[in-house]
Amino acid sequence: MEVKKRKMAMVANRVRMEDEDAMDVVFWLNQPVAERIKAVTTLRRRYFTWLHGSFPDKIAKAVNKRKFDV
Repeated sequence: MEVKKRKMAMVANRVRMEDEDAMDVVFWLNQPVAERIKAVTTLRRRYFTWLHGSFPDKIAKAVNKRKFDV
């Protein structure tokens, strides 16, 4: 997995915290779109499963409506 190798290299090279954010942005922008979507989907699924215990087959669509005073 490339992410683990990159993180290990950052630890080995003692990357400063303020430089890490910029390096993360560059790393993810260099990834193909499909890989970025795959990573976000995996993180979302893991977080939702951790939070609620399981991931639903269908996610309900939530729509918020608000009147604007014109």
